[in-house]
Amino acid sequence: MPLPTGYTVAIAQTVLALLLAPGLVGLIRWLKARLQNRRGAPVWQPYLELRKLFAKEVVVSSNASWLFRAAPFVVFASTVAVAFLVPVLAVPSPFDPVGDLLVVVYLLLLGTFFLALAGLDPGSAFGGMGSSREMTVAALSEPTVALAIFALALGAGSTNLGQIVARTMADPAAAVSPGYLLAFGALFVVTLAENGRLPVDNPATHLELTMIHEAMILEYSGRYLALIEWSAWLKVLLFFSLLGNLFVPWGVATVLTWAALGWALATLLAKLVVLAVALAVFETRVAKLRLFRVPELLAVSFVLAVLAITVSFLVR
Repeated sequence: MPLPTGYTVAIAQTVLALLLAPGLVGLIRWLKARLQNRRGAPVWQPYLELRKLFAKEVVVSSNASWLFRAAPFVVFASTVAVAFLVPVLAVPSPFDPVGDLLVVVYLLLLGTFFLALAGLDPGSAFGGMGSSREMTVAALSEPTVALAIFALALGAGSTNLGQIVARTMADPAAAVSPGYLLAFGALFVVTLAENGRLPVDNPATHLELTMIHEAMILEYSGRYLALIEWSAWLKVLLFFSLLGNLFVPWGVATVLTWAALGWALATLLAKLVVLAVALAVFETRVAKLRLFRVPELLAVSFVLAVLAITVSFLVR
C-alpha cells in the first residue's frame, strides 16, 4: 500500500474532524446526563439532528437580506478552513505556509463576525441581544487565544502551529513549564467562552436572560441551522485538538506512515475523551455566571495569557 502524501493527510484529517465533531458533542451531553443521574440521549443523537435539519424546509424572515442566507456558509467554510491549519493528526502540514496562529484567530473571528451580523439582520430583539453579547465575549476571548498560543510560540521561535507541536515533542520538559501551564489555563477558559459552554453560556437553554449563541440562531432553520450547528460542534473539536496537541503533543504523527497515523488517531481519540470527561465534570459542578461577571472571567484568562508570555520570555 503506498504511503499517504501530505495533502492527502491534511484533507483526511479535516474530513475526520467533520465526522467526529457531532459525536464529541454527543459524548459530552451523554456524560453530563449520566453525572446528573439522567439517562440522556445517545451519543449519536447529533448525527440524527443533522440528518433531520438537512431534510427540513428552510424558513426565512421577510426582513432578512442576502447576508442572512450567506452567513451559515461563511461560518461553516471559515471553521473548515481552520481545520486545515490546526494540527489534528500529523505535523508538519503542507498548509502550514498558508496560515499560522494569526490566520487561525482571524478565521475564527470571521465566523463570529458574520454570525453576529446574521443575528442582527432579521431585526429580532433576541438576535440583536445575542449578537451584542457575542461580540463582547469575542472581543475579550480572541486576543487571549492569540496570546496563550503566542506564549508557546516564543519557545518554538515561530507562530506556526506545526512547529510549536514539533518543538514541544523535542523538549518534553517544556510541557510542564510554568509558561505552558498558565497558557493552558488561559486557553481552557477561552474554550468555554468561544464554544458557549458553562459558566459563560448554557448550550442547553433557550431562556432570554441567559442566551448568547442560541439567541443569534433562533431565526435559522433547515440546512442553514444544520451548517451553523455543525460548525459550532467542529469548533469544539478544534479547540480540544489545540488543547490536546499543543500542550500534550505526544502521539501526533511526524512521519507519514500508516502506523504513525494509526497511533495518532488512537491518541487523538483518547485526548478527546479525556477532555470531554473533564468538561462534563466541570459543567456539572459550576453554575452559569451572571452576564456582567463574564468579562471578569475572561479578564482572568487574559491575565493568565500575559503571565504565560512573560514567564516564557524570562525562562527561554
